[in-house]
Amino acid sequence: MSAQSTPPRPAPLTGIRVLDLTRVLAGPWCTQNLADLGAEVVKIERPGAGDDTRAWGPPYLKDQDGNATSEAAYYLSANRNKLSVTVDIATPRGAQVVRELAGQSDILVENFKVGGLKKYGLDYETLREINPRLIYCSVTGFGQTGPYASRPGYDFMIQGMGGLMSITGERDDLPGGGPQKAGVAVADLMTGMYSTMGILAALIERDKSGLGQHVDMALLDCQVAMLANQNLNYMTSGKAPRRAGNAHQNLVPYQVFAAADGHLIVAVGNDSQFRNYCRVIGMNGLADDPRFATNPQRVINREALVPMLVERMKAGARDTWLAELEAAGVPAGPINTLEQVYQDPQVQARAMRLELPHPTAGVAPIAASPLKLSGSPVRYERPAPTLGQHTRQVLSERLGLSDAQIEALSRPEN
Repeated sequence: MSAQSTPPRPAPLTGIRVLDLTRVLAGPWCTQNLADLGAEVVKIERPGAGDDTRAWGPPYLKDQDGNATSEAAYYLSANRNKLSVTVDIATPRGAQVVRELAGQSDILVENFKVGGLKKYGLDYETLREINPRLIYCSVTGFGQTGPYASRPGYDFMIQGMGGLMSITGERDDLPGGGPQKAGVAVADLMTGMYSTMGILAALIERDKSGLGQHVDMALLDCQVAMLANQNLNYMTSGKAPRRAGNAHQNLVPYQVFAAADGHLIVAVGNDSQFRNYCRVIGMNGLADDPRFATNPQRVINREALVPMLVERMKAGARDTWLAELEAAGVPAGPINTLEQVYQDPQVQARAMRLELPHPTAGVAPIAASPLKLSGSPVRYERPAPTLGQHTRQVLSERLGLSDAQIEALSRPEN
């Protein structure tokens, strides 16, 4: 049988059970990754309300008649492939049910305040006595230790505290200069990604030790870590990087340029590309100028070089520049709206927009996972669940509860 005709293997985490006690974005992003990879993720939600982001709209998913459903777009973005179970953990019986589910699970992910689950008997110390193999991941603003551990932490404030906003935005001496957050909640998203990685590492280690462990994830830690080269720019120089707008701190030219009819990004990464760039724009002499011949010199002499490039780029049409730069092997690209992103032939070829059947809307759109596994591909089994959609299924199949017991557990407390 050829490699092409070999049927795909089960998704990598098939058979792994995840108990999801998270809401909003960082935690749900992590558990969505695990669900995409084949894990069975049971999302525990408050009866009558559920994840806060269910109401973070508009926009909301529309049904087949064009009417808004109760599913906000924000919620849909981070909860596909999960099962929703409504249980009130603040009641003794509700907490007991979740403990029983944890006893059957491989992974538990929670994003309550530090110590917030202890009063329900759902903290790591309690649950590891019930299930020593449990991998328990806590996602908080500041982690389980340190002077800020008890503080709430939200993406926006973490972007500021963690340094991202000190290097994001236009230069302070230019119009519009000043601190700027990213356009999406990157501290949340990166924490979700780092949490996924930590959980998978703990899962592999469990195969050797037979034991689970506590994975302590903090938004602030992840925000600091993800500053990458900017961290080392500071550590090696002793000088904190500042906002540079769309320019790069370590590469020139690597920025947005205005053309005659729009904007484009030019991302020159080495001296050969710079020489080709100069040829395309008709300024070959710049590549031979000792002030600009090498990237270190271009960085030092940025203020002399960039104004000349800015003036030259204004003389040509955006798409003409893009075509010529691509032909010359110089990295360049447009600045797309999301509408243009999903019209892009490369994005379409990579199937980054999909639709899944939805119980109230008929179909629901999703942005696909970027993970492309040849032998055991990501699965797309269900959209983000409606509130409590799988309560009866999970609690009857796993715990053997009766309809009356399930009804009592999923009823909102007055």
